[in-house]
Amino acid sequence: MRDTLGRVLAFTFPGQGSQREAMGRPWVDHPSWEVVAEASAAVGRDVEHLLLDATMDELTRTAHAQLATFVQSLVVLDAVERVGLSPAACAGHSLGEYTALVASGALPFGDGATVVVARGDAMARAGEDTPGTMAALIGISDDDAEAACHRAEGDAWVANYNAPGQVVVAGTSDAIAAVTEIARELGARKVLPLPVSGAFHTPLMASARPALRKALGDVVFSAPEVPVVANVDARTHSDPAEWPGLLSAQLCGPVRWRQTIETLSGLGATSFVEIGPGGVLTGLARRCAPEAQALSVARPDDLDALLDAVAGHPADVWRHDAPAHQGEHLYMSERVVVSPCSGIFAPEESLAAPGTGLLPGTGVHGATGRAEPGASSHVRTGDLVGRVGVTEVRTPFEGEVVRWLSVAGERVQEGQPLLWLRVPGDAR
Repeated sequence: MRDTLGRVLAFTFPGQGSQREAMGRPWVDHPSWEVVAEASAAVGRDVEHLLLDATMDELTRTAHAQLATFVQSLVVLDAVERVGLSPAACAGHSLGEYTALVASGALPFGDGATVVVARGDAMARAGEDTPGTMAALIGISDDDAEAACHRAEGDAWVANYNAPGQVVVAGTSDAIAAVTEIARELGARKVLPLPVSGAFHTPLMASARPALRKALGDVVFSAPEVPVVANVDARTHSDPAEWPGLLSAQLCGPVRWRQTIETLSGLGATSFVEIGPGGVLTGLARRCAPEAQALSVARPDDLDALLDAVAGHPADVWRHDAPAHQGEHLYMSERVVVSPCSGIFAPEESLAAPGTGLLPGTGVHGATGRAEPGASSHVRTGDLVGRVGVTEVRTPFEGEVVRWLSVAGERVQEGQPLLWLRVPGDAR
């Protein structure tokens, strides 16, 4: 998706290690919380417990960490989609790659949850069968990190190429201890042991492959609706038949995250939005693509900040104390008109975003780059802006159309945003 300033949005999804105690609690009263019940039904596990009541000790266990992070990220994604934002491309770090595939439409939600459970269980068993550990090396080049692994003369490999000067290594405990000493000699400023139960993304995970391959073989992949960049080669893959092999290879191969951000930038991404718990990927994006915008959405309050960024308005312009009335309140000078019921949306064709030629029925621009002749970008209180099924949708606000948030023929839910307005009194 290209925002109102011409920026191109890329959504990134975090992996294991981003989970936190009670990370779901801010979302309990949000409509997107319904995703949790759907996930629990799909996998037969109490996901709500993981997101609300599990201790950090429980959440550190690989099987729990992966399922909890996957579902939490999709709760946040659902909320972002409800305000009308969608990505032009996606990528996920390790586990987050599965979330990215669900977000892109390449993997159904229920199937994705089932595979994530199988993956987490298999990786937990592999960690017990072949113990290992991981450590982050800060202030060292990729080449020097690789050299340290070779010089250790043990089972040690680079597991994540995260950002310039940040590499994660993994292997047996003795080998990683040797790697970290050599890395310090080669100039690493800091070594951070990671609290994990195995040497992920290395050959020590090989015993998890059969179970993962079986789970991947039981689901059907579709072509992604937007490009998804794979961890193992930092390339996009539109052929759905390739994804089971890519995900299997990811289990024992390094995550090329720095290269992934470079690929997304090459696709035109200028804004990286991390969807889900934590904010690690946001920091990595700022290091990998310092010229780009990077922000994270982890809590409901972050949705306002995201809309600020998309609209290109500084955060200190907005106030949050105006009444919501009959629509959904965004800011003092911006509102969205929401759907009064569920059904198929038919926008009022006489409305258009000013100066854009954006046609409500198609979501595309007119040939002139301007609003179509006779189209209006201004609405008054009570004006008809569309229909959901046979129900009329009338705006409770007067203002200028900024953007359509739903398109003709889309099935919308009650409360889903339909139209973004800038109301009178905006001094900008």
